[in-house]
Amino acid sequence: MTGRLKIRIFAHSWISDWNHGNAHFLRGLAYELARLGHDVRCYEEIDSWSMTNLAEEGVEKAAEAFRNFRKAFPTLDVRFFRRGEFFLNYAEEELRGSDVVIIHEWNDPEVVDELLALKPKLGFRALFHDTHHRAYTNPEQIARMPLQQFDGVLAFGEAIWRIYAELFRVSKVWVFQEAADTAHFRPLPREKDTDVIWVGNWGDEERTRELQEFLITPASRMRERSIAVHGVRYPEAARAMLGQAGIEYRGYLPNLEAPQTYARSLLTLHVPRKFYANGLSGVPTIRVFEALACGIPLLCSPWTDTEGLFRPGEDYLCVPDGAAMEGEIRHLLSDDAARQQLATNGLETILQRHTCAHRALQFLDICEELGK
Repeated sequence: MTGRLKIRIFAHSWISDWNHGNAHFLRGLAYELARLGHDVRCYEEIDSWSMTNLAEEGVEKAAEAFRNFRKAFPTLDVRFFRRGEFFLNYAEEELRGSDVVIIHEWNDPEVVDELLALKPKLGFRALFHDTHHRAYTNPEQIARMPLQQFDGVLAFGEAIWRIYAELFRVSKVWVFQEAADTAHFRPLPREKDTDVIWVGNWGDEERTRELQEFLITPASRMRERSIAVHGVRYPEAARAMLGQAGIEYRGYLPNLEAPQTYARSLLTLHVPRKFYANGLSGVPTIRVFEALACGIPLLCSPWTDTEGLFRPGEDYLCVPDGAAMEGEIRHLLSDDAARQQLATNGLETILQRHTCAHRALQFLDICEELGK
């Protein structure tokens, strides 16, 4: 078994998860690795895009998110750096003695280049970590990264694995799925005040049609029900559509508050961006893991679990169109036993296979394969 490792992880943001779902899994992974006794340091660049947008939510909201993060992860060693100053004065000392440096794909290419320039001198292993769809939707951006200088790639699905192995010709690529941070995402006892909740961002028109069919139109036919949405980057026209359908828009939800929100709701939806319903169909995205870990029944618009991560029809229900979504929502809201069975099944699969603790052990196996 691999001994105590010095692990350094560079990510776009740790404190802020504003439109930054990658932070969810990274926090949980770092937490579990540290809990296993490894020396883990987490780095993020000052004034990241996510942190800047979080600040624009208002001082009180940003301060609350910061406090919640520190309360949830009091032992996580998060260090901030300013690019030029860090690499000129501190980077070599910070990384000296490191065994493995994980560089997440949201880092600026300049940061990636500077980190890899230290690799020959300091002797650490470097892993590129991809938990996004850019390798599929915009491979030219990923091609800017010096992938051949890495010791391997962690890819969050088989479809992404194939791109790195076949298109980019990376010799070592591992499928490294995201997972639920069950130290913080778990069922909570709360009174219900919402029938249907959807937690997700509007984004860049990547699922506008899907949201119209599977959320907005069904909601407009169930105005007697309490249906709400949390998320960011909703333009005025999108908010107007939600309002016209009787959906309450509740704005930004710090991810660490999601378990309480799920606990107050009877069921939730998963409406994947179109990329995850076709070419990346085997990648469920982090919200699926988190919702199931919180023990809430999950209804999904079409996506195919090509990697066999779950038990479709038992852990969650997938519907083919908007009419079926409306019908299944009505059915589950009227059937307490069916909701409970679905929630129990989904939570069981998460706890058996898809926690950050599982992924931490898989990561240690990868390190052992790398000779660390």
